[in-house]
Amino acid sequence: MTALEDANLRRYYDQRAAEYEQIYLPRGRASAKPVALVGKAITFDSGGLSLKTAQGMEDMKTDMAGAAAVIAAMSLVPEIAPPFPVHGLFGACENLPSGSAYKPGDVLVGRNGVSVEVLNTDAEGRLVLGDGLWYARQLGATHLVDIATLTGACVVALGKITSGIFGTPDAWVEQVRGVADRAGDRVWPMPLFDEYRDQLTSDIADIMNTGGRAASSITAAMFLKEFTGGLPWVHLDVAGTAWADEAKPYLPKGPSGVGVRTLAELPFTAENWPR
Repeated sequence: MTALEDANLRRYYDQRAAEYEQIYLPRGRASAKPVALVGKAITFDSGGLSLKTAQGMEDMKTDMAGAAAVIAAMSLVPEIAPPFPVHGLFGACENLPSGSAYKPGDVLVGRNGVSVEVLNTDAEGRLVLGDGLWYARQLGATHLVDIATLTGACVVALGKITSGIFGTPDAWVEQVRGVADRAGDRVWPMPLFDEYRDQLTSDIADIMNTGGRAASSITAAMFLKEFTGGLPWVHLDVAGTAWADEAKPYLPKGPSGVGVRTLAELPFTAENWPR
């Protein structure tokens, strides 16, 4: 089982996680190396056996907002025709408890061979994203961007106005941040110092799927970094910005579409990307 399939909880023998891939190849540049956009698509997240509260589940239909942004951006890309290839990817599953659900204490193995000790089944989105990032590398992507409603900690830190942006190297983070600013998607850079990786150290696996409450949005990003293979990579945590609780003159109440304009605009800046 891959981490994606395990996160799907194997509720029925004939149920598997769904994978989505859409590719844009510009005429005359089809052989150029692509950027990959990877979205989180948890279609409903109850927390699994590490069950959320009833209130905590109320908005979990939005836990696929990252993948929705990728789909929307990829629907725009052929119309606006950027000069470089773009791959849109996500793995879709739901996180529900059952007799066959994955459990705290399980050790899963991602597609990149990294073993993961599960401490909390409510940290499932990063398992799915990890496999997606690995797959993007197999497709030949030279630059990675993932977008996800990943952590409540990012909401605590930045509220519902600003998304968190994480990644390496700094030049790639600043490139994506500049595009987001022009697109009207407010983002704020968060640190990824190497010492945060220590919080994910496991005694029985390569890595744990959560590093505890302290700096948990950062340790979630550090987990994803394990699957990037050292490529330029940005992670957008849109947990606070994917849904508008009240209408504003420029935004109706409901799904905000955060990240769509950023993802669609980014390929036009490829000439300035760090290599």
